[in-house]
Amino acid sequence: MCITGSKSMERVNQTKIVSEFILLGLSPRPEDQKPLFILFLTIYLATLAGNLLIILVIRSDPHLHTPMYFFLSFLSLTDICFTTTIVPKMLVNFLSEKKTISYAGCLTQMYFLYALGNSDSCLLAVMAFDRYVAICNPFHYVTIMNHHRCVLLVTFSCSFPHLHSLLHTLLLNLLTFCDSNVIHHFLCDLSPLIKLSCSSTFVNEIVIVTEGALVLVTPFLCIAFSYIRILITVLKIPSAAGKRKAFSTCGSHLVVVTLFYGSIFYVYLQPVSTYTVKDHIATIVYTVFSSMLNPFIYSLRNKDLKQGLRKLISRRNI
Repeated sequence: MCITGSKSMERVNQTKIVSEFILLGLSPRPEDQKPLFILFLTIYLATLAGNLLIILVIRSDPHLHTPMYFFLSFLSLTDICFTTTIVPKMLVNFLSEKKTISYAGCLTQMYFLYALGNSDSCLLAVMAFDRYVAICNPFHYVTIMNHHRCVLLVTFSCSFPHLHSLLHTLLLNLLTFCDSNVIHHFLCDLSPLIKLSCSSTFVNEIVIVTEGALVLVTPFLCIAFSYIRILITVLKIPSAAGKRKAFSTCGSHLVVVTLFYGSIFYVYLQPVSTYTVKDHIATIVYTVFSSMLNPFIYSLRNKDLKQGLRKLISRRNI
């Protein structure tokens, strides 16, 4: 009886000791690794340069010290951190034969993936609310979107997601991994990790379906509500020029929201059991491509940012 018990305890202890995971990445073929390394290094450098430039332009131009650009600067900062959580490890793995990540490193990456990704989501909702107030309630815009309220909105957007991420990380840490440590992904995401567990994942899946879906969908519903109200208000404007001006302030934000939420809903609004390799492309879009494209989308369609960029460049040339 004692021997059986000791063997059982030994087996449990063995199954709980997972020191590292293997990230299979985007392609198993050796000839693809260097081209992928060059591609993602270029994307990463473009992301850093573009978002840092947005922050510098906004900070250096007093005319851009408004709520809309205040939120945009924090979105750019979050995008830099978000991409840095993912891409550097990808670059290392592209050039490494042993594509491993430690257990603690994997959980840390997942924590920041969800914390920063949901911060992006909340900031996009806050920016939609800002446009709603500017267009639907312009006479009270200055009092509603005062500096104190803007700071509170940014603080909430960047802090609440950490509680959400901590919950899922702690629940994942309670699982047992014994069958395999091979992750069919290029990063440590919740769904492929849950699929590796040999213990019950019932609680994890319930929390994902309830709390996870609530945190994911609520900012999107706020954005949808804001734009419905904006659309109703804009359609009441008699002049075509007035309508174009109102829509022009929202165009860039709508493109970013569509890119971000289109890919993120495709990945996460499905059962954990149906998660496949095909979801990699959608994951790349919201984790890597959207962070790179955001500065270009906002700057190309924004006269104020273009003017601020010209001022910054001319100041450096003096």
